[in-house]
Amino acid sequence: MKEIELSKRLERVKQMIPDDISCVADIGSDHAYLPCKVCLEQPNVKAIAGEVNEGPYFAAVKQVEAMELSKRIDVRLGDGLNVLSPGEVDCVTIAGMGGTLITNILKNGINKLTKVKALVLQPNIDASSIREFAVEQQYEIVSEDIIEEDGYIYEIVVLKPTEVVISYSSKEIYLGPIMLQSKNEAFYKKWRHVFDKKQSIITQMKQASEPNYEKINQFEQQLMWIKEEVFE
Repeated sequence: MKEIELSKRLERVKQMIPDDISCVADIGSDHAYLPCKVCLEQPNVKAIAGEVNEGPYFAAVKQVEAMELSKRIDVRLGDGLNVLSPGEVDCVTIAGMGGTLITNILKNGINKLTKVKALVLQPNIDASSIREFAVEQQYEIVSEDIIEEDGYIYEIVVLKPTEVVISYSSKEIYLGPIMLQSKNEAFYKKWRHVFDKKQSIITQMKQASEPNYEKINQFEQQLMWIKEEVFE
């Protein structure tokens, strides 16, 4: 059997994909490693690997061919969810981008998500924008995790569509509603670092000739939340 080894980050993303899916789309697929691994482990699952640039597209095609998965993984060239037809997939993964970019991709292709059971999203920064998207578009945050790999800390957020009106507090949007219930070492490490960084930014902002007090107040509120959850 063909083997493929994922990074710790992508392995965790894979583990958070629901079991009951039939077709997963991985957007910005990085050599199609994730869809290849999913299809090797689950013989009944098909996948689509989307790439916006030709170089990564051809690298993904080559990887899929090497794994002998060309009949089950369709590598497509296009921007974001434009590579999909509405209702074509029941799970979407997007990993390794900024949270704002991920939410923009989802908003721009929202009509492609009609049959999607789960969005498994791994932002490198700004996970809060994904949680804001969840509230705006009626998705429930069903799972979250935070891991460290090679000195970097990554958050993973899983969303599922819901009929129920979803609301999270500003603190939950910032820190993660599920993460707040299950803090691990990576959570503490990340937010201690953010706390120190924010403190020094606030100090610099207050020294400006015309301080932006609205932004300062926002940052000070975030510091208070971190203090409550990390230091007390």
